[in-house]
Amino acid sequence: MAERDTAPPQPDPGGSGLARLLARVPFFAGLDADALVEIRGRGRPRRVEKGSCFFQQGEPAEALYVLLEGEVRLIQISPEGQRVPLHFVHPGEPFGGGPIMGHRTYPAEAEAMAPSFALRWDSATIQDLVDRHPLLARNMLKVVAARFAELQDRFRELATERVERRVARVLLRLAAPYGKTTERGIRVEVPLSRQDLADTAGTTLSTVSRIVSRWESEGLVESGRGWILLANPDALTAIAEETKA
Repeated sequence: MAERDTAPPQPDPGGSGLARLLARVPFFAGLDADALVEIRGRGRPRRVEKGSCFFQQGEPAEALYVLLEGEVRLIQISPEGQRVPLHFVHPGEPFGGGPIMGHRTYPAEAEAMAPSFALRWDSATIQDLVDRHPLLARNMLKVVAARFAELQDRFRELATERVERRVARVLLRLAAPYGKTTERGIRVEVPLSRQDLADTAGTTLSTVSRIVSRWESEGLVESGRGWILLANPDALTAIAEETKA
């Protein structure tokens, strides 16, 4: 099995710590403490090791997940076998969502990029929670609309923008949830290979390697296994926005 039941992080015998964490999740914004404790209590914890999946593309869409620890990427596999990254999920973000999106099967797979922990609610539980807490439905619409707008931006970028600009945008998007400011720049610790970067930017490995190598020689970025440093984020922003640095 790609995923397995696990106990929630300890110590947290009553689940109050996880309930407080859920308060920061957009799906659950505005709900009172009692509702959050109930929602946390009805979620089933799942832990997935790096390289395994919470669910596979084409499997029955049976659950909604919220990531609490780790990193997950949603990947759609084309009929030709091409792996297309759609979204990087960071802690506090929902994914899956088949029960609320009307999907009978998952349109993408959710692969753990690092050891990851999430809470899972099945379709019947989600429907019952929405009936009991109508605010959930409004929050879910907001999250779905934001995800749809993100995908629209991605399609527009692929259709109209230069490759170098797209690569810069991918790095800056990753820096928002994952970046840590250091004396040398913004360090993004995500196990993202150059092939992953190429797939996300909609280009080839050779093109991304050429761009990143040039940026390294110019002092814009540094990279290593499982991390990339944005040494000159202002210059990358200028590339992404096609303005002068």
